[in-house]
Amino acid sequence: MNLVYLWGSFLFKYRNTVFPVFLVILFVLFPPVLFGGTLASDIRLDLVGVGLCLLGQAVRGAVIGFAYIKRGGLNKKVYADTLVTRGIFGVCRNPLYVGNLLAAAGILVVHNNPWVYLIAGLFTLASYQAIVLTEERFLRNKFGEEFEQYCREVSRWMPRLSKLRGATDGMVFQWGKVITKDYSTCCTWVVIVSLLFMYEAYRSGMSLPSGRIIAGCAILVTAAAFSLVVHRYKKNISRKRVLQA
Repeated sequence: MNLVYLWGSFLFKYRNTVFPVFLVILFVLFPPVLFGGTLASDIRLDLVGVGLCLLGQAVRGAVIGFAYIKRGGLNKKVYADTLVTRGIFGVCRNPLYVGNLLAAAGILVVHNNPWVYLIAGLFTLASYQAIVLTEERFLRNKFGEEFEQYCREVSRWMPRLSKLRGATDGMVFQWGKVITKDYSTCCTWVVIVSLLFMYEAYRSGMSLPSGRIIAGCAILVTAAAFSLVVHRYKKNISRKRVLQA
């Protein structure tokens, strides 16, 4: 179990590097497989993958809009000032990670290689389980019976939608917080999926420039512009707060 905690602590600190690098290596070693053998038929599976990504983003948006917590910890170590149990955290103990797993599943579906399904799927599930167990050990040590009671009432992974009304009662959903706090995550999976679309076209022998590749480039430019606008908006808000202080 100590090895699990060590692995979980390592991933908690370096996950923003480990997961992308791991996926890039897998995608290069195991190229995408066209569903049905053609780009035209493959678009159906791509739409399923995009749908999973959108579902994952919707879950993350619901979490952040009601009761956002920073999952990066303190100095990239597991940390929490308070135990958040309201909002979507009253429905599932790790809703942000559930959103991440859905988006990751969508990316794997778009890529569509059996070996990547197996290797990346097992690695991602095992890694998130290790991260969660590491976080839970910290929360259990800090909050004791309060956390134990929370665990008895709320599932670790499976959302209990019957609890949603009570968990969000009296709370106001904040769209602005969703955009400013999670724009980078949204742009990340959009960029990855767009690159995979172009990768599929390239692997299929499609001539350059093709409609799919041009569309992919347009999406990349749009995502970059959106990210820049939100980033500047956040900087302006921070500057105004400093001036008003």
